[in-house]
Amino acid sequence: MLKIAVITVSDRASRGEYADMSGPKIKEMIEAEVSEVDVSLTVVPDEWPDIRLAIEANLGKDYILTTGGTGISPRDITPEVTREICEKELPGISEMLRRESYLETRNAVFSRSYSGMKGKTMIINFPGSVRAVTLCTALVLPLLEHGVHMLQGNKHE
Repeated sequence: MLKIAVITVSDRASRGEYADMSGPKIKEMIEAEVSEVDVSLTVVPDEWPDIRLAIEANLGKDYILTTGGTGISPRDITPEVTREICEKELPGISEMLRRESYLETRNAVFSRSYSGMKGKTMIINFPGSVRAVTLCTALVLPLLEHGVHMLQGNKHE
């Protein structure tokens, strides 16, 4: 069974000013494609300690997927927090997400998404919009199980 945490980073959603749509969209897409999966949802503000605590609380799961806080506004700090926690970078994932997102919108060049590992947990930052997470989730879905097999030391398929 895959264990996945989805963390939405949003000041407004964490204050209840609007409903988080991105985190639930990621969960819905994963549950529709992966038969044995446990997906949790968390919403935190764009604050370093809150993001860090949410990520650290989910270490040990197979994946932590964050949504939001990857742009260039002053409060967008999700990649910096993730980078500080990770032991190894997984640049290919972020490169793929930016490249494919660019085909949808040129604004993807402003995405600073980061991907890395802490222990046996892979952490991937997605942008915050529903449109972006729909695309990014679709791109990552086919990689989930193989990534876990590799982390567990299994031979390449």
